[in-house]
Amino acid sequence: MPRRSPRPVRAGPAGRQGHGPVGTLLITACPGPPTCSAVHTYLFVDGLDLIARTHDGATGGHPGRLLRPAGPLYPTDQARQVHVATHGQGPDAAPAVGIRIRLRGRTVVWDGLMYPDARDRIIEEVRFDAAQYLTEIERAYTRWGRGT
Repeated sequence: MPRRSPRPVRAGPAGRQGHGPVGTLLITACPGPPTCSAVHTYLFVDGLDLIARTHDGATGGHPGRLLRPAGPLYPTDQARQVHVATHGQGPDAAPAVGIRIRLRGRTVVWDGLMYPDARDRIIEEVRFDAAQYLTEIERAYTRWGRGT
């Protein structure tokens, strides 16, 4: 079941192509047992659970892996594909949600997406202000990613 964001949903234009509006990232984590079978990350983009909306039944990666300093979610000038969720648990888990992340000036771009927004329009690309994005990753790592 998709988790609801603690922040209000802000719907934007379909596809977010070109130099569209800037999105907001919020990261939370499930603590694992007894709530879930394993610790995993939730990625909320503009208040919507990106992982659950992209692939039903997918589980976000462990916060210690996704959020670590210079880890997969940290943007670089060169675009790279990052798997942020799997389908299934353990060593047999298959990658379920992949996004392409790159840094363009002071904007972090996620593309290669395909999920419905609050109005069921397909989102293919999201842009974030680099300062807000990096602050959120660091905040989430401090809260959920350490000690792994």
